[in-house]
Amino acid sequence: MNINSNSNHTDAIPQNVNERNKEGVVPEKILYTVKEVSTIMHTNTGYVYQLISSGLLPALKLGSYKIRHISLMRFLEDYDGYDLTDPRDVEKISVSA
Repeated sequence: MNINSNSNHTDAIPQNVNERNKEGVVPEKILYTVKEVSTIMHTNTGYVYQLISSGLLPALKLGSYKIRHISLMRFLEDYDGYDLTDPRDVEKISVSA
């Protein structure tokens, strides 16, 4: 990837993600840590690492693993209705009466 130092691409990225925009809304974070993802998903960090190592949840390694917001949202959408108890054995949820 070629990054031009004269580029204005950084204008689109908030310098402080906790700053509110002119409408008073806090912008979404772009990257999450494994701990933040585990909190969002109401699970533990070990499970998030399993999802990453199994290839189900895409991640970047920037010193430590980071998960893009869009990747997390896509993962949650793609696996809605699936049993992910064991990331190596994903199955559609079936409700038995």
